[in-house]
Amino acid sequence: MKICLVTTFPPSTGGLSEYGFHLAQELQHNPFLSLTVLADKLPSDHAEPEGFSVLRCWSFDDPSSVFRLMRALHRLKPDVVWFNLLFSTFGRSPVVAFTGLMTPLLARLSGRYTHVTLHHLMDTVELKDIGVRHEWLYRLAGAVATRMLLLSNSVSVLMPGYRKILNDKYGRDNVHLRAHGILARRPEFPDFSRRGNPVHHILAFGKWGTYKRLELMIEAFELITAKLPATKLVIAGGDHPQAAGYTESVRQKCAGNPKIEFRGYVPEDELPDLFQSSSVAVMPYSSSTGSSGVAHLACAFGVPIVSSDLPDFRQMAQGEELAIEFCPTGNAVALADCLVHLLQAPEKQRAMAAQNFSAVLRMTMPTVVQKYVRHFELQQRTQALRYVSRFRRLPSWVPSKARLLRFMTRNSLSWTRRSAILHAPWNGQQDFPLLQSNGNGRGHLNGSGSAVDGDRIAGTAAAGPSSATRGGTDDHHGQGTGSESGQDPLAQSLADKRKSKRETKQVSTENEVESIRGAIQGPHGSGGNGKNGLGGTAARGNGGGSERTSQVRGHAGTSQTDGSIEGA
Repeated sequence: MKICLVTTFPPSTGGLSEYGFHLAQELQHNPFLSLTVLADKLPSDHAEPEGFSVLRCWSFDDPSSVFRLMRALHRLKPDVVWFNLLFSTFGRSPVVAFTGLMTPLLARLSGRYTHVTLHHLMDTVELKDIGVRHEWLYRLAGAVATRMLLLSNSVSVLMPGYRKILNDKYGRDNVHLRAHGILARRPEFPDFSRRGNPVHHILAFGKWGTYKRLELMIEAFELITAKLPATKLVIAGGDHPQAAGYTESVRQKCAGNPKIEFRGYVPEDELPDLFQSSSVAVMPYSSSTGSSGVAHLACAFGVPIVSSDLPDFRQMAQGEELAIEFCPTGNAVALADCLVHLLQAPEKQRAMAAQNFSAVLRMTMPTVVQKYVRHFELQQRTQALRYVSRFRRLPSWVPSKARLLRFMTRNSLSWTRRSAILHAPWNGQQDFPLLQSNGNGRGHLNGSGSAVDGDRIAGTAAAGPSSATRGGTDDHHGQGTGSESGQDPLAQSLADKRKSKRETKQVSTENEVESIRGAIQGPHGSGGNGKNGLGGTAARGNGGGSERTSQVRGHAGTSQTDGSIEGA
């Protein structure tokens, strides 16, 4: 499958650049996908992240970005065009932003399957917090832009309330609810030895300057240090694209306070150290624009969260079962009291950290991205089948139906013969063996193991008559006495079920069994379809002699092997 991901991309600091990087990283790990990132332009002296195919073909606040993107899509001819969007992704200017949001619709009209991951809605944004004067005009333009985005093949939102708004207000049924993900390939268990030892670090992380401002947090921190001197405020992140210079102005005001540290932009490899050393993460926002990436990043390292009481964050915490302490929005005294109470309660910190860590185990980025890919593949296969069903209804006298079908489905059927869904575990480790060391059957045969009794004595399997005709008794102690002898309870239960099934279905005579054995045994493999003592195993050839499987049937000295019938 060939995917073009339209997003801001590091080292760009535009909105959603980190999220776009993690999406691209997971897509890049899939060997059945071909990924090209269509990213925003940067100065020529920048260094691209290694291992990615990046085409920087559009610019922030550039009216011609839509034409450059369409030219790139025409040249690359992808199967799927995936847009990672905010309403302000393409520009600060309302006209440029609106023009850029037309790109998904134009991409679909050009014949490409188009998907949009929309991180916020204009219907829920507090426009006064970002300095908008003509609010009614922005609302109108936002409603039109939302309808244009909904004309894509499919749209994903990250909050259940957003999906309800798009279904009820705009009447669209192509909207899907997706998990945000944790912006990390795997979460890290919290290291409590680094927190509050000897100083508590309060972390404020984000892009600052619009609805994310630092004045409230600094005012609350002055009240915190009066009660808890052993605290430090760490401010990480840079300016919001619409508030250039804001962080530097706040830094200058706090230059005389050694307990306030400004970290600036934090590279990806330094994030674990930053969060693992923080006792609590704070989100003192005046409003929200959807699901918080900072909250999910804090959860990935098991950090407790204190947040302004905003409807979006309440919905996020309830839907994803996150541990977040809420305080009244815009109240510095309430924020300080909430933080002091949490920092003085180590047991509560540990409980919140454990809850956040357990929550993110269900929404790792490999899991999130695999669900997207599964959706893309399902939709493309559905489209291909729709074409086929239409052509089958054509009259038989229509010439060259097969050639015409191949031409019409050249984009839909080019990659559908091979699934792009990976079945490997998220941590890259090998699958655990099943009962008796058998493989899990995910596309390969790991081989058949041997049964092990309670004293770790394994039975052996051979392909000859001598190994398939052992006596009915065994000198090894514990055999034939059931679970009391130390035999594996699970294996004993399976044996009981097989014995019961065999007793209820005794419809064949000894002559019929002998005839089946004769039919199975041949020059290419040895049969094992007879009565044997307990512990006896048999191997049955697969016709070519290259793979052998055995299945033990029996219990307490009356074991029976039937490799041909029990497999059903």
